[in-house]
Amino acid sequence: MKIEIVSDISCPWCFVAKARLRRALAEVSHPDAITVEYLPFQLNPAMPTTPQPLLEYWLARGGPRFRDDHVRVADIAAAEGLTMRLDKALAVNTFDGHRLIRPAGHDGGPAAQAAVDGALERAYFTDGGNIADPHTLTAIAVQAGLDGDRVAAALATDLGAAEVQAAIARTRHAGIRAVPTLLVDDHYALVGARTAGDYAALFAQASLEPTPRAPGAACHLDGGCTD
Repeated sequence: MKIEIVSDISCPWCFVAKARLRRALAEVSHPDAITVEYLPFQLNPAMPTTPQPLLEYWLARGGPRFRDDHVRVADIAAAEGLTMRLDKALAVNTFDGHRLIRPAGHDGGPAAQAAVDGALERAYFTDGGNIADPHTLTAIAVQAGLDGDRVAAALATDLGAAEVQAAIARTRHAGIRAVPTLLVDDHYALVGARTAGDYAALFAQASLEPTPRAPGAACHLDGGCTD
């Protein structure tokens, strides 16, 4: 079974969804038969690479209600064992972070890709890191077991940029406008940070009765972020 999760590093609901997904995967009978791939998405491609306080950005982007709705995710994350320090989190362009996730999968397989993806989210939401900074990204890569020299050299060029852009274009062409979106064997879609039970039920359904997902299924559901 192939699972693809479309997400952006800056999406707090994606942070929660992946924790719930990991819990669901821990309960399956044959975890070795499942592969997980992380597909890129950008909620705000025009976001500057100069960081700004995340809470201020949320306020400017959507007003007090938008900011407060997003802040409430921290309590939900805590229930999943995640720490979100929104008081020191920095809003910044996530494109180079996605450039790090993609090659991690090529070089180290699904485990390395998952490690880099998780480390980027923790840097963003927990550690107050600037994930547009090449030094921060290189340190994250090294921590995940990747070659720091190779990563630093790649980040100094546009290596991998075209691949990330193409992947984002494919998800948008498929009608995905909200994250997290979970695809299973290209046939099923769940949008939003569903429960671990929802994910487990989806895996069971997908293994028995594949049905093509409807175009444009990814849209404006609770527990997700839209562009």
